[in-house]
Amino acid sequence: MDRSAPPSPVSSYSARRGLFPENEPFAHGWLSTEGPHEIYYEECGAPSGKPCVILHGGPGGAINPTMRRFFDPAKWRMALFDQRGCGRSRPNASLEDNTTWTLIEDIERLRVHLGVEKWTVFGGSWGSTLALAYAIKHPDRVEALVLRGVFLLTEPELKWFYQGGAAMLFPDAWERFCAPIPPEERGDMMGAYHRRLTGADRKVQAEAAAAWSQWEGDTISIRGPEARPAKFNEIDFAVAFARIECHFFMNGGFFPEENWILNNIEAIRRIPGWIVQGRFDVVTPLASAWALKSAWPEAQFDIVWDAGHASTEPGIVDALVRATDEALRL
Repeated sequence: MDRSAPPSPVSSYSARRGLFPENEPFAHGWLSTEGPHEIYYEECGAPSGKPCVILHGGPGGAINPTMRRFFDPAKWRMALFDQRGCGRSRPNASLEDNTTWTLIEDIERLRVHLGVEKWTVFGGSWGSTLALAYAIKHPDRVEALVLRGVFLLTEPELKWFYQGGAAMLFPDAWERFCAPIPPEERGDMMGAYHRRLTGADRKVQAEAAAAWSQWEGDTISIRGPEARPAKFNEIDFAVAFARIECHFFMNGGFFPEENWILNNIEAIRRIPGWIVQGRFDVVTPLASAWALKSAWPEAQFDIVWDAGHASTEPGIVDALVRATDEALRL
């Protein structure tokens, strides 16, 4: 379905689906890895329900209670976890042994720990990147993919958001993003931020982390800054978020080649998929979702005409809830 045009007069916003009721975990814990990391995870919904794993964004974000509400808690067994260095995983903000491939190992480690044979994988933004990479590596463990705000982690996407493209739409927010960086270093904003976020000066690190996180928060929704997640204002969250995100982006997502996901898309062509994309997504523009859909025509594709990047915008919520309901029938 393409919602790229405004709704007709017959259409009604009241017909849109909303989030499912709030629900609390029925189990949680920390999962040991082969290295220094301990991964926090929780299970929600129905213990005997259809299994799924929910991947948060960033890299460097964290799980939150809203993420549980895209799935019917009476029918799904939801697994969520904080990725390495994130949220309640330990140690916080650590970059050691923190790559796309070790995160994929953690997803498999969690699947085995929970006794799941196959599951639906749900992810938005960086979560969509990780979901696609995991599915390419382990297609036999993925029953379906539900993706939002597609991010392929390519150089053009990074340059768009961190080197002036999105600044044309948000010059006020861009000015704040540039403020901690001297003019002579602004030709490589990611590099300049990486030096500060990984440096020893904690004050400089905190200032850089706050500005890096605010830039994403300011551009995340067409509803304006009031839609920015509250955690973006918390310095501990901002430091972990900015350090880990910049670490991954400076290393090209640790992919062996540009466009690795699309170059390996054949591995997932037979997996049922849903792609939900906001028409006015500035953080991960529509071109990436369009490229994914072109390479994977079997996936269902939903452009939400009145939405940006945030998962909580009404049209995005509606499309994702409908997708998870459809995935129940597989």
